[in-house]
Amino acid sequence: MTTTSTEVESKRVNGITLQVLQETVNAIKNDPELGACKFRAANKWVDANHNCTTVTGFYGAKQEIDHKQKFELHADEPPILAGQDDGANPVEHLLHALASCVTTSMVAHAAVRGIKIEELESELEGDIDLRGFLGLSSDVPKGFTNIRVKFKVKTDEGNLAKLKSLASFSPVYNTLSNGVRVDIDVEPK
Repeated sequence: MTTTSTEVESKRVNGITLQVLQETVNAIKNDPELGACKFRAANKWVDANHNCTTVTGFYGAKQEIDHKQKFELHADEPPILAGQDDGANPVEHLLHALASCVTTSMVAHAAVRGIKIEELESELEGDIDLRGFLGLSSDVPKGFTNIRVKFKVKTDEGNLAKLKSLASFSPVYNTLSNGVRVDIDVEPK
């Protein structure tokens, strides 16, 4: 029996192949240890405020998994902060991580629920007072004090509230909202 392109497409919602996602969910239900992951990144200072993070793989499903390619994420600061503007700055990378993770979570969880999305865009804006980062005031936080995320979605209007609730599945959203312990160690090279 041959499968038509319509049958293959019918198994996809929002570009997500539901069978693959469901197989992963079922495997983790049956063996919770499969869900334990370690994601890694290695960063190297380039010059001035420019540095580069490399991502090559991660641990998941009880094994090391290589990405199909090495990813490089360059970070720098704009000239006003003594950088050369050779990459988005670290807090802009954080906004990207939040936007992409919430988008991924929304799209995948919507697909599982049969919610079709035709278009999805977001704009993010965060507030930072540089007096904290620059050490000019101990009363001012060093990071974001507020982040606003606005999504524009082309879908049935009845889906909007459901889609907003699906943002809660985002690991980055949860990490930012609830905090996480970060251990820093500095050693000689």
